[in-house]
Amino acid sequence: MAKHRLEQPARTGKLAKSALIAGSLSIGSLGVAAGAAEAAPVTIPNLGTFEIPGINEKQIPKELRELSAKIAPKVAPNTHGKIRPRTVLAPSESTGEKAVRYASTKIGSPYSYGAAGPSAFDCSGLVYWSYQQAGKVIPRDSYGQLGGGHAVNYADAQPGDVLIFNGGGHAGIYEGNGIFIHSSTYGVPVQRDSVKEWNLVGVRRY
Repeated sequence: MAKHRLEQPARTGKLAKSALIAGSLSIGSLGVAAGAAEAAPVTIPNLGTFEIPGINEKQIPKELRELSAKIAPKVAPNTHGKIRPRTVLAPSESTGEKAVRYASTKIGSPYSYGAAGPSAFDCSGLVYWSYQQAGKVIPRDSYGQLGGGHAVNYADAQPGDVLIFNGGGHAGIYEGNGIFIHSSTYGVPVQRDSVKEWNLVGVRRY
């Protein structure tokens, strides 16, 4: 069998170097005869994918082609006809999730009536500021926040939903798992709290 080796360049990580063929290649019990000056990709378990000079895809035994198809990563052709890994995009963060993230950075900030950040907040001011940082303008006061967006059941609440308490007089941002972030009253800094400890009257999604 012709020898091959794997290299680890400092910048590009693990790359499989093409296998060099002299006469024929034997993988397991399968032999591959050398042919015209072409190159076909073959995946070898625990080693990687190699382009084998001297053969084309038709010369690779059916069993080996099926094995390669099962274990090879998904690839997409580039403009040069070579293969490259398909780009997988991470799911984007929703506006509500961004608002929660911004609200969490203000935990410990003081309460101040009428304040909407960036250093002090009242209840609706924290909600308003957090959504503003996330790129969305919502009503400034808690009653307006109760009337905006669209209503959802608390059982279906998602991170970023606006929670309204005490008949409409208090607001916070749902973080998830029964916890919300709010600025409650004088002398109490922005903090996390349990939803069940408050009189919830509405959940709004923006």
